[in-house]
Amino acid sequence: MAHALPLHPAARLRRLPPVLAVVAVVALLALPLGPDGGGGAHPADAVSALVVLYGVLRLVRDRRRPLTRRAAAVLGLPVLGLAVAAAGAASPGAGLEGLGRYLQVFVLVPAAVLLLLRDRDDARLLAWATVMLAVWQGAVGVHQYVTATGASYQGEPIRAVGTFGAQDVMGMATVVSLGLVCALGLALGRTPVRHRLLAAGCALALLLPLAVSFSRGAWIATAVTCAAQLLLAGPRRALAVGAAVLAAGVVLVGGLGVGTAMLQERVGSITQVTDAPDQSVTDRYTMWAAAAGMWRERPLTGVGLKGFPEYRDSHASLALSSGSETDGAGAGYQRQPLLSPHNMYLLVLAEQGLLGLVALAGSWLALLVLGLRRLRAARRAGGGLDCGLIACGLLVWQLTDFAYADIGGPSTVLTAVCFGLAAWWALGSTTSGGAAAR
Repeated sequence: MAHALPLHPAARLRRLPPVLAVVAVVALLALPLGPDGGGGAHPADAVSALVVLYGVLRLVRDRRRPLTRRAAAVLGLPVLGLAVAAAGAASPGAGLEGLGRYLQVFVLVPAAVLLLLRDRDDARLLAWATVMLAVWQGAVGVHQYVTATGASYQGEPIRAVGTFGAQDVMGMATVVSLGLVCALGLALGRTPVRHRLLAAGCALALLLPLAVSFSRGAWIATAVTCAAQLLLAGPRRALAVGAAVLAAGVVLVGGLGVGTAMLQERVGSITQVTDAPDQSVTDRYTMWAAAAGMWRERPLTGVGLKGFPEYRDSHASLALSSGSETDGAGAGYQRQPLLSPHNMYLLVLAEQGLLGLVALAGSWLALLVLGLRRLRAARRAGGGLDCGLIACGLLVWQLTDFAYADIGGPSTVLTAVCFGLAAWWALGSTTSGGAAAR
């Protein structure tokens, strides 16, 4: 009887799914940062560059067309505005640095993810990796809240920040929110029951770390996205999952005592804009006004990439504080300068003008429209519903959160992966590894 010869290690390596390279980027975000917040690029950023290179090498080896014309047009649209804004930057170094970051997040990494995902199973694997990362970061964050070892919030070290530290208080909230969106999409699909139950359990468990992150922007984006996912999945599922979430909220607030006075005050501050807002709200709206002033000064092309900090003081009112204070979570007290308006749309408008905003937002809107069209077809066909809900949900979360945040920090590389997953769903075809058609 003939026996199969053992595969050579190189051959076994080639048989591994290419999506594992993207999963590695997600997994690296579980690594703890130093007390100084990392002091530079996160390892996940470096590996994301290798993922882009890996995608290019696969194209060369397989000798196939890299992207469809539609995919190249949608993903390449932001390059025009970015090139003009980089040329108008205050210095060549600032222009190149900003150009590299924007290309990484919105063009190169999403294109690599689109090329490396072969089918729905790959997409589910990437979604589960995001859920597991969120569960890990959430567990660390809840421990910080319970043991009072988190970042400082109103003078108490209770803010959950995960392994990202006090220098990136939004990192854990972003990861947990995106993991919750993935978990809900998996739970609403038509995969085996045990998979859906596990995903639903993860989604409910992630509500607690999201709450104690004290991140108002993440709360709003997650609520909007989950509501959209439920409606897109169908009214019956929306009612069933809505009841489960309501029950979980009752347990968290009543049974576990999560509804502390600080948490209630934080929720109330979402609408507290004109009636004695806290300093963080005042700073946010002051920087928004400054960004709008920069745009009015140069409406077409903006002040150039990385130009917001340089022009901020000349456009901001005296209500703006000198910086934000960070403390706790293993780091000492520091005062961080306010270098961005914490609104992605206004940041793009200020630094890239109407040209850059139309290019970037046009790319995002195209992904959303095409993704929703494919999701509607998936609902009728009965296959791939979970993948569509995840991809469209991640995109909706990002576009909603961009009204309260912008790119920056280690978690930004996860934003790039999410745009890649959305691009795979919206633009994928048989010319890019099977994509969403299978």
